[in-house]
Amino acid sequence: MALRILLGVVMALSLYAAGENANRYAATADRLIDAALKDEHSLDRLEYLCYRIGNRLSGSNTLNEAIDWSANEMKRAGLENVRTIPVKVPHWIRGKESAEMLAPQRKPLFILGLGGSIGTPAGGITADVVAVSTFDELERLGRSRVEGKIVLYDAPFVSYGETVAYRSQGASRAARLGAVAAFVRSITPRSLRDPHTGALRYNDQDPKIPAAAVSIEDAMWIHRLTQAGVSVRAHLEMEAHFEPDADSADVMGEIVGSERPDEVVAIGGHIDSWDVGQGAHDDGGGIMAALEAVSLMKKMGLRPRRTIRVVFWTSEENSGNGGRGYREWLGDKVKGHYAAIEMDGGAERPIGFDFADMPRRRAGSADGAAPAASPEVRARVEAISKLLKRIGADRVQSGGSEADVEPLLASGVPVLGLRTTMEHYWDYHHTQADTFDKIVPEDFKRCVATFAVMAYALADWI
Repeated sequence: MALRILLGVVMALSLYAAGENANRYAATADRLIDAALKDEHSLDRLEYLCYRIGNRLSGSNTLNEAIDWSANEMKRAGLENVRTIPVKVPHWIRGKESAEMLAPQRKPLFILGLGGSIGTPAGGITADVVAVSTFDELERLGRSRVEGKIVLYDAPFVSYGETVAYRSQGASRAARLGAVAAFVRSITPRSLRDPHTGALRYNDQDPKIPAAAVSIEDAMWIHRLTQAGVSVRAHLEMEAHFEPDADSADVMGEIVGSERPDEVVAIGGHIDSWDVGQGAHDDGGGIMAALEAVSLMKKMGLRPRRTIRVVFWTSEENSGNGGRGYREWLGDKVKGHYAAIEMDGGAERPIGFDFADMPRRRAGSADGAAPAASPEVRARVEAISKLLKRIGADRVQSGGSEADVEPLLASGVPVLGLRTTMEHYWDYHHTQADTFDKIVPEDFKRCVATFAVMAYALADWI
């Protein structure tokens, strides 16, 4: 109890001191916000990325094109030390795919193969379908009622973190009981018969079976038929397969700090996307907002005391190798990372930040972790966030980390996730509909402003 009281007092004092100090940045914050909201060219890069390059799956030629183009854009924006960090990534090929209900009606099913799935044998798979809403229901069916069948998981969306388990684990759980394929209801609360892909994870102890996302409408239709005692039979064909791992890269550029250049505030998102849509919200908006934020600083002649490093991480969607590769590239220099901010929740209206700060190991430990963090980092984030109140982006709450900065968090670096309303994000997420026309210019500009104010003030803080 005494320790809690002491920590509370320390935090209160830190918040007070941080609040007083943050006032020094009020005028600069307003300038950055004004510049972001008035910028008529802030969306040009994102439009080019979406319309001229397109989706960017790991191992694809379009991802390689996006990496080269991004490095050139960073140079054009005047960033220093622009470079690429080589990273090996998985190279999964979707190929042709289709599914059809054969009985009680003959109708096409709307599917997208899950990332990393194996394909079907030549000629496809034809089998009866058993439908469940939970893993518990699957286990109650047992092998006798699952073997030789296609398992459909019709799990309604609760939250992404909870419901995505059916996408990631469903195939292996079904294969363990003898299923020959798996359908997974798209991980989204709403649908216009548009399936949502995403990565699965096979359990090495279980057989591998092909798996595909189906639209909410198709999942509910099949499930209701089976609940009524109607036998449902379906056919699935998928050409999905892996090629050898491919060469890829993280992309980065900097505004080098004026006084503490070896201390770094990293900001960015992931440059890859799934092979559908254009990767506009996931995560073209994130990387382009980060680049535009530092571009504004350059235009305004702002050079903070610490270095601001823009990073476009590769292969977030199907491996996380970009985030891990960046951490490995840093080595012992991770000690110099003051904070990392990632935007990977769509470019809708920003509301603030999630903050995570794990206890750090002592300096000199085996993984080169940074020295212990103080309550002042959280206090500074909260104080700076108040400068964003005029655009409604002043919330700070404790939360987990985005995937690309998890390796930094594990090494003790405080990480922030730029949070948006996500009102429609799950509608577009991992679908053909994640396209540039879904970006609202005013919301994107607010994201740029939110990135710019937080990144600059953190990097300049004495």
